[in-house]
Amino acid sequence: MQQVTEATDTSILASGIAGGVASGAVGPVLPAYDGGCIANVMPLLVERADRADRVEGADRGERGASACPDWFPEAVLGADQVVLLVLDGLGWEQLSERRTLVPALAAGTGRPITSVAPSTTAAAMTSITTGLAPGDHGLVGYRLHVGGSEVLNVLKWQTGAGDARGSLRPAVFQPHPAFLGRSVPVVTRTEFMGTGFTAAHLGGARLRGWRLASTLLVEVSKLLAAGEPLVCVYYDGLDKVAHEWGLEEHYEAELGAADQIVEAILNRLPSGCSLVVISDHGQVSVGDRVVVLDADVMEHVSLLSGEGRFRWLHARKGHEEDLLGAAVSSVGDLAWVRSLQEVVDQGWLGGDPSDEVLARLGDVALAAREPVAFLDPAHTAEITQVGRHGSLTSAEMLVPLLTWQS
Repeated sequence: MQQVTEATDTSILASGIAGGVASGAVGPVLPAYDGGCIANVMPLLVERADRADRVEGADRGERGASACPDWFPEAVLGADQVVLLVLDGLGWEQLSERRTLVPALAAGTGRPITSVAPSTTAAAMTSITTGLAPGDHGLVGYRLHVGGSEVLNVLKWQTGAGDARGSLRPAVFQPHPAFLGRSVPVVTRTEFMGTGFTAAHLGGARLRGWRLASTLLVEVSKLLAAGEPLVCVYYDGLDKVAHEWGLEEHYEAELGAADQIVEAILNRLPSGCSLVVISDHGQVSVGDRVVVLDADVMEHVSLLSGEGRFRWLHARKGHEEDLLGAAVSSVGDLAWVRSLQEVVDQGWLGGDPSDEVLARLGDVALAAREPVAFLDPAHTAEITQVGRHGSLTSAEMLVPLLTWQS
């Protein structure tokens, strides 16, 4: 077993500031697109890997010589190899409240950084892999308007007509390459490897499948032994459990299982390797608190998209202002209600969204600030989910950035 450097900050899971927003803030936590944000991790890691290739045989000091932002651990940029482990669905607040259950994660050095908006896997994982804000890469949510009355389920890559990989080619719909065009190995679930969403957010990556945690660890070990400078690993257990059971006993049991994966990876790190753990979003326990929008709102609506905690309302032609007013009056105490223009002007999506990207969204956004979800009568599959995410609360937006060096 390699010796892993222990954290010097014993309170890393107790406090912290990410992008100037404190955990527990009462207003919307906006993504720190110009600082500590998940969209800014990959460019640093890819630059480090490229520099390591160019400076073969250089010492770690030379490899980490480029300027490092103050929110990112400089030691990682000097590592010979890096493993980036993305634990889907692990928020900073959920982790902080359970640090006694996760000895391996609690030993990491780190801080909170922000997710993106909306804080959902489709947008956030694409930001992690491409290094772009959702406003630039265009996968701006879980369910996107793609013309007429059609809505694309990004994770399934399906519309009401079925499989959309032919009509909405993933590499065209989201044209930016993963890992800034570098060929990076990704260890992900085998069943995800042929999906439209994988093609959209992992285009150009070398995929290695896993079915059980044991096989995930074997694949990581083989890639490190082969000398890969950067290995990306995706584990979705926490998100699955939170959706089905919420944030109580089942979630804590799965958190312990994820911690064992972290410990096992640490035990396999060769000398000079760093492990970086981040997440795409946190979680909120909603349960059966599902809000059915009243008739005063729905009379102005042509269709809905997005998801329960970041619901887009598409206005009937000429009803945009009436819809906004009705939504504010009806659910303004439960959500941050914004017009599409306000969402863009306030920088929620980041980047410079094109007209094509904006056409995928509605006219009014409902970003839940209370533990509720807004029902889409045309998409009731979400109604059974206990744990949810997508909005701009600190529980959903703040995620860990933890590191270890061997």
